Amino acid sequence: MIRVVLPTHLRKLAQVGGEVQLEVPGRATQRSVLDALEAAYPVLRGTLRDQVTLQRRPFIRFFASEQDLSNELPDAQLPDAVARGAEPLLVVGAMAGG
Repeated sequence: MIRVVLPTHLRKLAQVGGEVQLEVPGRATQRSVLDALEAAYPVLRGTLRDQVTLQRRPFIRFFASEQDLSNELPDAQLPDAVARGAEPLLVVGAMAGG
């Protein structure tokens, strides 16, 4: 099971509390986790990545194992601790402004 922590506004949209646990077939990658997340919670389609290009939205960041994974390739393997479910994949809504 892959554990995912969503920002508060997306938890409210998906009507979930705390962590989301997902069964991800095959390798644990950003793409496979987001595919599983959007399949389980269709209301999240288009919130984390563009529905057509599947590119990460500019103000969404992904973190795991104390690393910013936001600019990694979507098919790059996630850290082993995330793949094993020992650590969650954190989805963070970045802030802009001055």
